[in-house]
Amino acid sequence: MSSGLKIAVLGAGNMGAALIGGILKTGVAQRERIWATVRSEERAAEVASRFSIRATAGCNPEAAREADLIVLAVKPATLPKVLKEIRDVLRDEQILLSLAAAVPIALIEKIAARRMPVFRAMPNIPVVVEEGATAVAANGCCSPEQRNLVLEIFRAVGVAVFVEEDLMHVVTALSGSGPAYVYMVIEALIAGGLKMGLSREISTRLAEQTVLGAAKQVRESMLHPAVLRDQVITPGGVTISAIHELEKHGLRSMLISAIETATHASVERTRALLAQFDGDGQD
Repeated sequence: MSSGLKIAVLGAGNMGAALIGGILKTGVAQRERIWATVRSEERAAEVASRFSIRATAGCNPEAAREADLIVLAVKPATLPKVLKEIRDVLRDEQILLSLAAAVPIALIEKIAARRMPVFRAMPNIPVVVEEGATAVAANGCCSPEQRNLVLEIFRAVGVAVFVEEDLMHVVTALSGSGPAYVYMVIEALIAGGLKMGLSREISTRLAEQTVLGAAKQVRESMLHPAVLRDQVITPGGVTISAIHELEKHGLRSMLISAIETATHASVERTRALLAQFDGDGQD
């Protein structure tokens, strides 16, 4: 799409800032056409200096009024308040892109009080190092061109896919919370190295690179992880002994159960949010 696009990023925290970087990287918009809003003057100065864009403390309605694409990069509990701030300046042809994955599109439409293109995205924290995993859902107003625009932005900071909205809870449990699971695995690998005599520095470097390299091999080889696992195993060797121990303690079962539990927790969180803000689009 044209680099003449005007974009407002409401809430330029870690996720919002990462997305600004992706927008600039892809050339989706020029610096002078991006307006970021934050809570404090200090943060505004930091964002403006980092990206050479316009950044202000507050001014959400002013930023939204000028934009073609409005990125709602705020926490789920804050999103309804921000939407009510800007809804009087919204236009049907504008695009709303919400990063508050717990907030369903129907609630966004209700509070916005108009039928317009709405995207709901679940990016995970590695977007800050341009290795994020993002799933996106869209309402019926979104055109193919608008879908491609959103994908272009998120693919500048990692991998991006479209899913049906009812699968966003699973996405939250898998890739949204997933980095925390992986950090625990890395932490445990480091601790294992320490227990058996490696220095903390060496154990950390080896553990982080092992996880990074294994993930990259899954991506690039396009082989099932079980196939790659079997390539590491030799009969009667060290690896099969370790895998036997992991299987005894139920590693795979625990991770599957973790995603199942987190999915249910995400559903309940959304239900609580809907109950809390029931009727907010009408006041």
